[in-house]
Amino acid sequence: GDILTIEVYSIKFGDDNLFQTYTNVKVIDGEVNLTIQNTSTWKGKVKNIADVEEFYIYVKHQTTGKYILNANKDKAHAKFLRIKNELVANAPSPPVNNTAAKVGITNIKPDKYAPCKYETITILETEKKDGKINKIDTIVFENGNSIKDIITKKETITKTIHFDFNETTIDGEETKKLTNVLGFLLEHTYATITLHGYACVIGKENYNMDLSQKRSDTIKKFLVDGKLDTNRIISKGKGEISPTDDKDQGDDIKYKNEEKNVNARRVDIMFDYWGHDASSIIYETIAPSSNKNITIDVKNYETKACFREKNKHTKKIKITSPQQITIEKAVTQLEFPIHSNLSNLNPAPLNYIWPKLNLINGIKGKSIDSANYYYAHVHSCRYFSNGDHATVIVKAYPDIKWELAFELKIDLKSYSHTNMPSEFQIFEKHQKIATKEGYKRWKLNKDGEVPITVGIGLKAEWDEAQRKVSLTKEWEKKTEVLAKTLSKTIELVQKGINVCRGVMEKTSIPVTFQIEYPKIEAVGAWYLKKEQGFKEVAVVGEISFGAKPFIGAKVTIDLIAAAVSAASYATTGSPAISNIVNQVRKAGKKVGAEIAANAEFYGNIGIMFKDLKLNSIKGLEGGFLMVDGKMGMKLIIEIKAGNKPWHSKKKPLIEFSALARATGDAYFGGEVKIEQDNNGITLEPTLKFSGLEVKLEAEVTIGWFKESFEKKYDEVVPKKEIKFGKTYLN
Repeated sequence: GDILTIEVYSIKFGDDNLFQTYTNVKVIDGEVNLTIQNTSTWKGKVKNIADVEEFYIYVKHQTTGKYILNANKDKAHAKFLRIKNELVANAPSPPVNNTAAKVGITNIKPDKYAPCKYETITILETEKKDGKINKIDTIVFENGNSIKDIITKKETITKTIHFDFNETTIDGEETKKLTNVLGFLLEHTYATITLHGYACVIGKENYNMDLSQKRSDTIKKFLVDGKLDTNRIISKGKGEISPTDDKDQGDDIKYKNEEKNVNARRVDIMFDYWGHDASSIIYETIAPSSNKNITIDVKNYETKACFREKNKHTKKIKITSPQQITIEKAVTQLEFPIHSNLSNLNPAPLNYIWPKLNLINGIKGKSIDSANYYYAHVHSCRYFSNGDHATVIVKAYPDIKWELAFELKIDLKSYSHTNMPSEFQIFEKHQKIATKEGYKRWKLNKDGEVPITVGIGLKAEWDEAQRKVSLTKEWEKKTEVLAKTLSKTIELVQKGINVCRGVMEKTSIPVTFQIEYPKIEAVGAWYLKKEQGFKEVAVVGEISFGAKPFIGAKVTIDLIAAAVSAASYATTGSPAISNIVNQVRKAGKKVGAEIAANAEFYGNIGIMFKDLKLNSIKGLEGGFLMVDGKMGMKLIIEIKAGNKPWHSKKKPLIEFSALARATGDAYFGGEVKIEQDNNGITLEPTLKFSGLEVKLEAEVTIGWFKESFEKKYDEVVPKKEIKFGKTYLN
């Protein structure tokens, strides 16, 4: 994004000549490629022009005015830039700076040409899920895409072409080798090529000097005929490698060594090559404590045409690891075992509470990463040419899964019994709630009236779920502290209910008032997951939490006593009549007659987040927000009568009883489906109403005769479901 000024200097005896300046040259991705197409305009500015003029440039930051130095801390760049004094007809066009290329380094195009190469690296593995074996194939490398921190290190490559005795022509095998070199040099357009021709000691030195030059020129002609720029090639005959001639008596044949002579009949082609290296590719996976095999597969792997004379690349794969012996084979597909650091004998693996970390190692100052490391070496001239650096690092994390369950239940249901005899109370008994295994139950307030069930269960499983450990007891003390705190809060609520009870006692209203306390549940799980097509593992969290009921209440009214009480208050302002009713009921029971009429109103509401799943790679994978409720009314009338006298203990000859009951129920609720796609998080709400259903029941018994009646009225108020469709949260 910065702007540069390029100053062009002509090399002259004495002071160099600044004769051309280019401003506003943009830096593209940290690099510059300024193409100056019409240098013929320079001709008139060069003093005492020669057949070939030499130039160099300065590069200056346009804002700060500071010059950019080269590797030698010198301002001059592009030294020995040469331009011939020849006019070539080209349509004039302004300088352009569109493509980024490294300054002073060959325009490396390894994706186009490098015979020592491979194209893709794939990791193959399997996983067990729901009793099935699933294949996971992940391409970790594909033709240089997405690799990071590429390093190009200069290496001098020497390729040797051999000749027959006293020959300057190239035979078939050497032609193939030379064609390979030509293809490489055509793509690497910056490097200068030096040719050194040699001859063996047989013959005169002067003759062999001329022979070596001819051999070198033969190679040059081959390269030039292959469209290589002749100005890039320096051809030189070096004569005999180890001259042995006696200057006075001629060639001394006693020094003849045929093995050395065959090697001496050659031309060395020397050129600069920028090797390719990059940061190792990280591949994360999940493994049990015992060995699990995975496979590395390399496609189109060829190293026969490796340019190196030393440390040639070979078609092989090497796996190293601190945990096992090195595996090295001349193959393109290699299976090798991996395992995690988590032992299957670990009694309490709390140091892996977050599966990608080892907290104990962190405390000890070691690497906190919980993975086992495996180093895969796959090298070529085109990619990852440095054999000392691993191409792929496989990190094997433990397959541990954690589950945390939290539960809070308040067993107490609060009642007001104002003016309602126990034999006529029509309400449900206290519900007995069984505690789950591993939870502890406390009655924690001072008089033991607030029973609370609180528990936290923590469980870990690993080694493909074969190893399981419960760590609930580790949390027992913390759970008890929480329960004690909650019990104090509930006592305050209980005091409020007692106040309401006192008000009802003063008014003598025959009402049973029952509160349903919340039942709170939360279950969470977190673990690592290998996703298809991704090099890294995902951290997945599954959460379900809510309260059902969140709040609830039930009111039961004795209709007869309420009516009498209302009349009593209307006439006398006294609860006396209500007390008379109770006395009459007791007397009626003694003579075999009972009557009760009650109305029950109830309702509750629950809120629950269900199956909410978060994935560190894919984001929100789904979940439901559910809100449901229940409301209803029951009208219950019971009449029982018989001829049983109050003083008799015998069963009456004829027993009469009658029962009438009316019940109405309705449910309402809703849910919001939560998902995520490429455009964001979606919400899909649905509202539901069950409709109002009414049920009438009656039963009459006279002696042995029994008659019952039941009538159900469905959807007195019709049911309804409303879907709102998907909307995006953002």
